[in-house]
Amino acid sequence: MTRREKIIDYLASHGTGMIEAVTTSEVAEGLGILRSNVSKELNQLVREGLVNKQSGRPVRYWLNTTGIKLDPIEEKKIESTKIGFAADKSIEPKKVFTPFSRRKGNTFESMVGHQDSLKNQVEQAKAALLYPPHGLNTLIIGPTGSGKTYFANTMYHFAVDSDILTKKQFITFNCADYAHNPQLLMSHLFGYVKGAFTGANEDKDGLIQQADGGMLFLDEVHRLPPEGQEMIFYFMDHGIYSRLGETAKVHHADIRLVCATTENPESSLLQTFVRRIPIIIQLPAFQQRTAHEKIQLLEQLLTLEANRIQKNICLNEDVVQALIGSVTYGNVGQLKSNVQLVCAQGFLNSMQDKNEISLQFEQLPPNIKDGLSHLANNRHELGEITKLLDTKMIIKPDAQKKYTEVDSYELPYNLYEIIGDKAALLKDEGLDKSSINNFIMTDINLHLKSFYSRGKLDKAENKLNEIVDQDIIDLTKRIQKFLVEEEAYPARANFIYAMSLHISSFVKRIQSGKPLRQISKDLTSMVHDYPDELEVAQKVKGIIEDSYQFPIPESEVYYMAILLASLKAEPKAGKVGIVVAAHGKSTASSMAQVVTQLLSVDNITSFDMPLEMSPKVALDGIAVQVKKINQGNGVLLLVDMGSLSTFSSKLTEKTRIEVRTIDMVTTAMILEAARKTALIDSDLLTVYRELREFAGYSRTTEKVTEKKEKGTLPNDDGRQKVIIAVCSTGEGTAKKIKELLDKILIDNLINDLKVIPISVVQMKQEVQKIKKNQRIVAATGIVDPNVSVPFIPLEKLLQDGGESLISLIEGMELEIDQSEDFEYSDVLTEEIAQKYLEQYFTFINPKKITGILWKYCDFLDRRVQKKLTNAFKISLIMHLAGAIERVLTNSEMAVPADELELMKKDSLYSTVQQANEILQEALNIKLGGNEIYYIMQLFNTEFQKN
Repeated sequence: MTRREKIIDYLASHGTGMIEAVTTSEVAEGLGILRSNVSKELNQLVREGLVNKQSGRPVRYWLNTTGIKLDPIEEKKIESTKIGFAADKSIEPKKVFTPFSRRKGNTFESMVGHQDSLKNQVEQAKAALLYPPHGLNTLIIGPTGSGKTYFANTMYHFAVDSDILTKKQFITFNCADYAHNPQLLMSHLFGYVKGAFTGANEDKDGLIQQADGGMLFLDEVHRLPPEGQEMIFYFMDHGIYSRLGETAKVHHADIRLVCATTENPESSLLQTFVRRIPIIIQLPAFQQRTAHEKIQLLEQLLTLEANRIQKNICLNEDVVQALIGSVTYGNVGQLKSNVQLVCAQGFLNSMQDKNEISLQFEQLPPNIKDGLSHLANNRHELGEITKLLDTKMIIKPDAQKKYTEVDSYELPYNLYEIIGDKAALLKDEGLDKSSINNFIMTDINLHLKSFYSRGKLDKAENKLNEIVDQDIIDLTKRIQKFLVEEEAYPARANFIYAMSLHISSFVKRIQSGKPLRQISKDLTSMVHDYPDELEVAQKVKGIIEDSYQFPIPESEVYYMAILLASLKAEPKAGKVGIVVAAHGKSTASSMAQVVTQLLSVDNITSFDMPLEMSPKVALDGIAVQVKKINQGNGVLLLVDMGSLSTFSSKLTEKTRIEVRTIDMVTTAMILEAARKTALIDSDLLTVYRELREFAGYSRTTEKVTEKKEKGTLPNDDGRQKVIIAVCSTGEGTAKKIKELLDKILIDNLINDLKVIPISVVQMKQEVQKIKKNQRIVAATGIVDPNVSVPFIPLEKLLQDGGESLISLIEGMELEIDQSEDFEYSDVLTEEIAQKYLEQYFTFINPKKITGILWKYCDFLDRRVQKKLTNAFKISLIMHLAGAIERVLTNSEMAVPADELELMKKDSLYSTVQQANEILQEALNIKLGGNEIYYIMQLFNTEFQKN
């Protein structure tokens, strides 16, 4: 049973009337589901009309069995509520904005601009839906955030009101969600039969079958692969289709198909596909809307927030102008994001006021404040907007709202419930109002920033325009289309960025009359390994020559071949998997559960190892978990101590999956591992290396100061820190990328990092040369150089304006600040060891035993081949404590006899035996051969690390 079904069942069990209504917290507690997840599902059910929602605090929900219904409190508001400008002024009818009331057949009249900038589009939509006998397929084109999903949703409601659908079903599918996996995308759309692919254990219908009789909306349809477009247009022609794994087209469906794209359909879609869509609707960008429409859109979005908060929203003329001017790239979607941010901030600042929240210009975030100056730059537009504004605007909750318009910018949870709950929780913890506000606003920014990150895609191309001319970008898109359609060559998303930069570089070189690059022996030998890429590069050369009407030298063909080979490399698989393994019946699973709940991650699993379990059984059990959690990028094994820390090579051999092990696991370490694997584009080696330096999240200022006085931090070896930028040639455009990166660093006051551009040709050799005298801390560019540092693709750097790079650099500084304190102090290390012993062990007295075990470590430190780090000493102490407990409980671990015989030949054996005499003298405890074996394994693992 899914989470959604559980919640519906729970509501049904409590009755279907308002008297039996329950709160989000009651549902979460009753079902044992996280409150945020319950809130998300309940709000979605309200949108779908399956659940009713009662206003007030706390918000209550009950199952709806009679259709969408308002509670009595909301019904009373219908006559009294108005929206628009200052409440004390009379409002002319044309200024009254009731966006959600609708009569039968009147759906489009609620849309802002239906009689102005959207008049033709609305007529097109109506014609497409009403055309006999089954309507016409429609393609909606518009920039990101222009309202394509909203428009499609309104088309659906018009179709319902006009009784032209046999089933009230609106199915939405975003083709970009599965663009990296065409087979998965196709299986979602068309369904599949048992055995069609690995994991297809039963027949399953696709979205086309689910939408039968209703409407199917395909968003970002340009991300549909060519074979998918072909299957769709066959279905458009004949009304029949086959599921994956079937040869005959035997399934029939009658659907109204609406597609949407941000791209030019002539260059991003197959012509055979476009020809089958007779109605193409172009939506305007926000800047193309009239001044009156911009204000109406703002009012509509503010009304949505007022309905959620159930308070009036009060704002002055400056705030209105700042919000309208803040829209720079994301159109209505960006405006909606900004409205939600300022309303959340206003709600937080006005929690004591039961009736109203006030949005003050002084409290706006800097990027939204800048909207006022952006608007002022266009005097005509500012004048038009000012004419329509009063000095004060008051938006009231609109109880005539009958349904919520769903779009891709609709948050899947009630942000204000989250704010209220967190504020109450932090207040109970004793935080003052200022601290609560700072804490929650950081959280709100993260929520919205994460949710709207996809809205920056258009901004990436705008940034690319700063480096490369638009005609070259357009040419590159044509080349990409040719390669995919004519050559069946895998030109992925990063192709546009890399090839545009490369073409720009050599075109500018030729146009400026600079000498042509020569073909070196190294380049020739590399190209011979890629004959397919060389052949494709020759064809690309022909396309470029046709475009620019001048010959392209052969040397550039060789460079293009190497670039194509670099780009063809398979993209990284999923996240690095994490397996937590520890001694005890629930130690590992408890820690993993805490982290999973805190971060909502899906790449962690655990293995509990009772003390009586043999290492062989544990190895087999962990191997199962490694296979289960692997996403193709390796697995990190986090263990507590003992034999578990020796399993890496055995697991890699057994599972054929690369495994790295870190011992002395804590909940903080698992949190950090989850954070790194979820948020940073790093491979297993990178995460492993960085976690070995991790020593927790909290420490005192005194210790930081002490460390800085003592000298260089362990992560800082004194070499110049550099970021490498990988370009096609290392010249020309590389200089522009370096300038872009330098500007990002300067803008963020970072002056200790140097940017070095390198070419994909001889990339490995150049990296090795840099490593000799400098320290590479990050990489960016057209391909990943695979140098065990975090890599940020060029397209991501352009999309977020350098935010990912700055976050990465700040994260590195944090890790340097948080590196292991105990490497500088034996006293501190001994204290930490005692704390760990108190946390994990039952049958020993940590205060008495810690000093003895530390003495044991010192004895071995003076006699083994390498200096023992304090981190390893703690690990050894933990292992010894476990060994002592096993002796006391008669649960010694087993070791094969041949392994014991082999162990005795090791020079370390006699040294460990001598050290064991310390335990025998002080505690009258003698460790047997089996325990000595595992102590030696611990040492061997440590020596292998170094």
